[in-house]
Amino acid sequence: MVEGKERKSRLLGAGEIAVSFEFFPPKTEKMEEQLWTAINRLAPLAPEFVSVTYGAGGTTRERTHATVERIVKETALRPAAHLTCVDATREEVDTVARAYWNAGVRHIVALRGDPASGAGQKYEPHPGGYVNAAELVAGLKKIGNFEISVAGYPEKHPESQTLQADMDNLKAKVDAGADRIITQFGFDNAHYLRFLERARAAGIWVPITPGIVPIHNFRQVAGFAVRAGATVPAWLARRFEGLDNDPETTKMVASAVATEQVMQLVDEGIKSFHFYSLNRPDLVYAICHLLGLRPLHSAPLEDRRIMIA
Repeated sequence: MVEGKERKSRLLGAGEIAVSFEFFPPKTEKMEEQLWTAINRLAPLAPEFVSVTYGAGGTTRERTHATVERIVKETALRPAAHLTCVDATREEVDTVARAYWNAGVRHIVALRGDPASGAGQKYEPHPGGYVNAAELVAGLKKIGNFEISVAGYPEKHPESQTLQADMDNLKAKVDAGADRIITQFGFDNAHYLRFLERARAAGIWVPITPGIVPIHNFRQVAGFAVRAGATVPAWLARRFEGLDNDPETTKMVASAVATEQVMQLVDEGIKSFHFYSLNRPDLVYAICHLLGLRPLHSAPLEDRRIMIA
């Protein structure tokens, strides 16, 4: 919402940063417990918003909606619900969006989504559905005055033929009404900074928030990176070398790596960061603590500030 963005701009001054966190909806009762442990652990850090992922298929959609609705009812957090074009008609997607609006959700993360047949397969729009994220953004803006975040790919989307084609697609999403870009995670800040420069040169002036993923398991996260088209630098692999069976040292190294990455971006003037929590709160909390963020329990959410120590 514009109001939220204006409030943020008033609050953030020199030396201050804003954070947001991403969660995924639970599949089992144990995962439900893990999710709410993560939410309760990170909520005192007063994130700008928290997002909840979404995939193709009715069960996933229902879990996402239930999680987002519970966040609205039981917390002071501002949830952002993921919504994709995959495996649904426009009418079905619009119905989900209206249900979010009626539940009090005012922020949507609008994504084309991975093919229903699986990541890496050729994407085919659903007959009668939204063709891409730009169309989805335009459709959402007709339903309500949602704040809309979209995805950006510093090293380009794996399916894009060229960097220019990828930037053209991003520009189309912003022109359709997107309010913010959240990037795919990456580990080399040079990719993000070049992406930011290209976006500004293309006339894209909405906030571009870098995505940060804490490395709880190097092999697993490196696999995520390959599928997402993100480079895993050799220096990063060396830092985690020999730690496959040493989770405690992995956490310590991961905290240092992510903190260093964020602080380098802070030095470049970046003030907002989106953490992919993977529903693992302790590592994210430790990184935020190293960044100088402290839990704020007493101040109203709209008045909270997070300072770099």
